[in-house]
Amino acid sequence: QVQLVESGGGLVQAGGSLRLSCAASGIILSINAMGWYRQAPGKERDLVAAQSSGGSTYYADSVKGRFTISRDNAKNTLYLQMNSLKVEDTAMYYCAAVNSGTVGQGTQVTVSS
Repeated sequence: QVQLVESGGGLVQAGGSLRLSCAASGIILSINAMGWYRQAPGKERDLVAAQSSGGSTYYADSVKGRFTISRDNAKNTLYLQMNSLKVEDTAMYYCAAVNSGTVGQGTQVTVSS
């Protein structure tokens, strides 16, 4: 059974940084495509960043140059480094295994002005 547990969210001022973590079990991150999604209140869930098993990355235009997706294969953990945060980055952030469709419970990120 695949389980993804996110952590690292919180309240931060605009311009600040946060690093989200996604601890995985039941799945080997190094051989799976993984992604980070976010959903703001009243809006659809959108893909923010993704990384293939080969290491190729994708970023939504809104976060390019500010967010970085990475993984630690030894810890079987996925990360999302978020810098220069903006108020519009406020959302629930979810880790997901692309192939299985498994999504974690989410971690809230709130950016204040």
